[in-house]
Amino acid sequence: MSEKNTGVTAKTVEKIARLSRLHVEPDRLAYLADEMNGLLAWIEQLGEVDVKGVEPMTSAVEMPAPLRKDEITDGGVRDKVLANAPKTESGYFVVPRSVE
Repeated sequence: MSEKNTGVTAKTVEKIARLSRLHVEPDRLAYLADEMNGLLAWIEQLGEVDVKGVEPMTSAVEMPAPLRKDEITDGGVRDKVLANAPKTESGYFVVPRSVE
């Protein structure tokens, strides 16, 4: 593991978990910090790869992207969509006012 990426500590993992609203058992914090440091070291290692002259690709298999006609439609399913709404009026969703 690289010395540069040893910055993730159990305290950092605890803070990330709190901000993400995830519960992490205290005895797992050090393990997760080690895992994150390993990932960061691997990402740093990827940065060492020489990619000069390599064209970007969107897929490992070259193939044309499927295209459809660019036509504007209303979808034709308004009644099905509105059937799931708790309240509708004149073909629209009715929602509570959020701004006075």
